[in-house]
Amino acid sequence: MTPRFCSASRRTLERGKAVRERTKDTWGLWRKRELNPESNVQFGEGGAGTFSDGKLYSQIKDPQHHGRKVLQEFVKAGAPAEILYVSKPHIGTFKLVGMVETMRATIEALGGEIRFGQRVEDIEIENGQVRGVTLASGEQIRSDHVVVAVGHSARDTFQMLHRRGVYVEAKPFSIGFRVEHPQSIIDKCRFGPQAGHPILGAADYKLVHHAKNGRSVYSFCMCPGGTVVAATSEPGRVVTNGMSQYSRNERNANAAIVVGITPEDYPGGPLAGIDFQRAWESRAFALGGGTYDAPGQLVGDFIANRPSTEFGSVQPSYKPGVHLGDLNSALPDYAINAIREALPAFDRQIKGFAMNDAVLTAVETRTSSPLRIKRRDDNFQSINTAGLFPAGEGAGYAGGILSAAVDGIKVAEAVALSILGAKK
Repeated sequence: MTPRFCSASRRTLERGKAVRERTKDTWGLWRKRELNPESNVQFGEGGAGTFSDGKLYSQIKDPQHHGRKVLQEFVKAGAPAEILYVSKPHIGTFKLVGMVETMRATIEALGGEIRFGQRVEDIEIENGQVRGVTLASGEQIRSDHVVVAVGHSARDTFQMLHRRGVYVEAKPFSIGFRVEHPQSIIDKCRFGPQAGHPILGAADYKLVHHAKNGRSVYSFCMCPGGTVVAATSEPGRVVTNGMSQYSRNERNANAAIVVGITPEDYPGGPLAGIDFQRAWESRAFALGGGTYDAPGQLVGDFIANRPSTEFGSVQPSYKPGVHLGDLNSALPDYAINAIREALPAFDRQIKGFAMNDAVLTAVETRTSSPLRIKRRDDNFQSINTAGLFPAGEGAGYAGGILSAAVDGIKVAEAVALSILGAKK
């Protein structure tokens, strides 16, 4: 999930930095409240998945077993061999960083070129055919085949594509909070007397509640033994996400508790979802004190509709910090009401889920891309721009590391077939 363009000359244009440098910039926000808009959790080598739990499972249909190919390539790059056979494989951030570097070296050894710090500012289209791109430096690169794999947060790129007439459409996504509990509570509910056994590791969960107001509330991107992280890519906004290391041995479990929304909730055209996200991210920044702290509230206080003033037994993991208060204005009323109803319902499935001291942090808005760069089913090219291949999560065709990688394989095959066809 990173702003990336690829041309038929096997050149990859990466908006952010190489993964090690990018990691330093990411820690700059977490530790020093210093945001680099071009190198952060969203932008840079490895994409947003690098700073995540590293989940490698998906519910996509995969009749050609591309997912197996992805896992095999990950093992070659240094992932644990167990991802080939465990039911819910994951890697974690630290292992992903090394893997990404190894994969880059393999690509370069095969003749590929990866250029960092190369933001694409414009795209050239002639009579419905892509002809190349223009970089922020002013350099122009000619190509009749361009892959757009920009991730779900390259908002300026989405705006540029729309301005150039590339067909995009609004799509559903979800918004909500992050919730943190002691991992021991989740383990005890899921594993009973065997909780804590080293073979079992940290337990996860997946929850859904259909609220009375017609909204669906569900857990998303659950990170056992993980941390809540600052994931904004724009100044003056707060975004939360979750990540885990391979060991999953942090004291808290966290997950997004989100509410599904549709374009009917943010009318105004294909880019309206971006404005909707930005409005709530700016609101979270203000509620957090304007310092990149996340606004927070204890679950017990949120359910009782009273502000929180001090933490209890659960200490939040979000850095730079959490500013306690009242989250009533952090999301639309329909989302607040649905989540407030869902938390006690989830407690009936996981005893302790609605514990008073559990911590909510706002706001989670980047669950998936708010739009789709629509493409044809037969050749994977934009429906109105020949030679332009939308790919992955940002284009609206994936929802995680594995599904994005599988989509990348399909797009690469489509590009190869298109080039071969042009040469005949």
